[in-house]
Amino acid sequence: MKTHRHEIVLNIPHRRGFVNITGQVSDAINNSKIKEGLCLVNAMNITSSVFINDDESGLHRDFESWLEKLAPEKPYSQYNHNGYEDNADAHLKRTIMGREVVVAITNGKLDFGIWEQIFYGEFDGMRNKRVLIKIIGE
Repeated sequence: MKTHRHEIVLNIPHRRGFVNITGQVSDAINNSKIKEGLCLVNAMNITSSVFINDDESGLHRDFESWLEKLAPEKPYSQYNHNGYEDNADAHLKRTIMGREVVVAITNGKLDFGIWEQIFYGEFDGMRNKRVLIKIIGE
């Protein structure tokens, strides 16, 4: 079995945002030369997320509104975590959206269902954050 490790560094210029990273993950798979296996993609920060869904802007706006209803950013005073930082809502949003995804690799490609794409979700941006891509297989 072979393994391949790659990191992506992202810096979202706003507090929150979603970025399609499917192309970068596919490039890492191509570079790995692994044809059959698994690909783990995981956010390496506790206020960001990796998830799979459709690349449709209306859906992304729906995520933003839904998450803001579940864990509103303000007032900061509603959270026990806030004090040094004002990002308690970002921790909660990350928990809802998930830390990582695992996708099968078949014939050297992501083995997706229709419309599936991999996204990075940022909930406390404006600084560098890392995403780990770990590929295992043959």
